[in-house]
Amino acid sequence: MSNSSLAGKRIASLLDENSFVEIGASVTARATDFNMEPKDAVADGVVCGYGLINDKLVYVYSQDASVLGGSVGEMHAKKIIGLYNLALKVGAPVIGLIDSAGLRLNESFDALSAFGKIYKAQSMASGVIPQITAVFGKCGGGLALFTGMTDFTIMEEKNAKLFVNSPNALTGNYEEKLDSASAAFQADEAGNVDIVASEDQIYGEIRSLVSILPSNNDEFGAEEDCTDDLNRAVADIANCTGDTAIALSMIADDNSYIELKSGYGKEITIGFIRLDGRTVGCVANRSEIYDDDAKKIWESDTVFGVDAATKAADFINFCDAFDIPVLTLTNVTGFKADVDSEKEIAAACSKLTYAFANATVAKVNVIVGKAFGTAGVIMNSKALGADITIAWNDSKIGMMDADLAAKVIYDGKDPEVIADGAKEFDKLQNSVDAAARRGYVDQVIAAADTRKYVIGAFEMLYTKREDRPAKKHGTV
Repeated sequence: MSNSSLAGKRIASLLDENSFVEIGASVTARATDFNMEPKDAVADGVVCGYGLINDKLVYVYSQDASVLGGSVGEMHAKKIIGLYNLALKVGAPVIGLIDSAGLRLNESFDALSAFGKIYKAQSMASGVIPQITAVFGKCGGGLALFTGMTDFTIMEEKNAKLFVNSPNALTGNYEEKLDSASAAFQADEAGNVDIVASEDQIYGEIRSLVSILPSNNDEFGAEEDCTDDLNRAVADIANCTGDTAIALSMIADDNSYIELKSGYGKEITIGFIRLDGRTVGCVANRSEIYDDDAKKIWESDTVFGVDAATKAADFINFCDAFDIPVLTLTNVTGFKADVDSEKEIAAACSKLTYAFANATVAKVNVIVGKAFGTAGVIMNSKALGADITIAWNDSKIGMMDADLAAKVIYDGKDPEVIADGAKEFDKLQNSVDAAARRGYVDQVIAAADTRKYVIGAFEMLYTKREDRPAKKHGTV
C-alpha cells in the first residue's frame, strides 16, 4: 500500500511518525462474478498493519473508498480478522478507520460470511482489548454494527454517514427532513457516537483515548508520572454541583477531562481523568451545562433520565472490564417523570444499579449536592458496594426534600407546624452528619479538599480485589 492513498494518509496522520508497518499489502479479491477484476482490487480495499501512538503499540485498519468503494468482501474481512487475532495475542488496541460502501454485492454469500466473521472477532476482543472506530465517510447497513460492537466511536462532523437504514428509507422521513445518518443525530439523539470532530481533530481524539486507556484487560491500570500537586485545593468547585463536568476537570491532574457522549443523556456526564497519574472513569449527575464563555446552555432537574442511565451503565461496564477505578459525583433527587420516560426508566436504572453493584474495581462516591431516595441509593451508594463514600459538608442525604416530607407527615396542619417539621426533618433525616453517624458516609469534607481526599481513597484502594458468586454471567 502506498501512503499516497487517502486510507494510508489517515493512518500516517494517526500514528507516531514512520511507525506504521503494513500487513497484507498484496492481498486481492478472489471473486470474478459480474466481470469483477481481482487485479483492480488493490489490498482489497483496506490497509492493515500496526504502529505506535505515543510509543504504545496499536493495530489499525483503514478502508480505502477508492478501491471498490472500500466495500467489505471475503479477503477484505480476512485481513481485518487477522489483525484482530494478532492484537489479541499481544494485548494491544484495535483502531478501525471506516470509509466504505458496505457489503460487496459481487461476492454475495462470501461477503455476508465476512461480515459475520468480523462481528465474531469483535465479540471475542470485547473486554480484552480496547476497540475504537472512527467514521470518516459512509458506514451503512451491516457495517454500522462494526461501530456498535466496539468500545468507542468517533465521527467526522460534516461528511460522515452512519446508519442501518438510510434516512430516505425510513417511513415518513427523508434526508432533508431529518438526516438520521448525520453525526449530530447519531451522537445527540441516538447515543451511538462518543465524540464528533473534524477530520483533523479525530486523530488527536483517538490518540488521547489510546494514551489514557490500558492496552488490555491484564494491564493493571493506565499510569503516567503526575506533575500536578496531589494536595491542590479546588476553591471554586463548590459552585459546580450543577455542571459536574467542570467539577471533574477541576479535580483532575492538569485539569484534563475527556468527556464522552456529551450531547446524549445530558443528566449524567461520563469520561476519563487522571488522578496522581492513574486513569479513573467518572460518572456524575449533571443538571446544568455551561459553554466555554461561562454561559448556561442547558439545564434540568436533578434526576435520572433513561438515556443518561443507559450510557452510564455501559461506561461502568467498560471500566470494570479493564480494571479502571470509578469515581462518582452524586447530586440526584429522583427520576425523570413523563410518559416516555416511564416506559423505560425502570429497565434503564436497573441496568445502572447492576453495573455499579457488579463492578469489582475500586469505587469512590462523592456526594456533592443531594442524594435523595432510591435515586441516591443507585448512584454508587455504600449499599451497592462503594468502597469509600465522601460527602461535602453542606450536602444532604435522605429520603426526600424536607419541605415535601413535612407536608406529608403534617398533612392538614398549620403552615407554621409544617415549616417547623421541615426543619426538624432536615436535621434528623437529611443532614450529612446524621448519615455519617449511621455509617453511610465515611468522610465529611470541605468541597475545596475534594481532590486530595479522592486521590487518597484511590491510593488506599490500589490493590483492591473482590470476588463475585460463581456464575456464567448476570442477566440484568
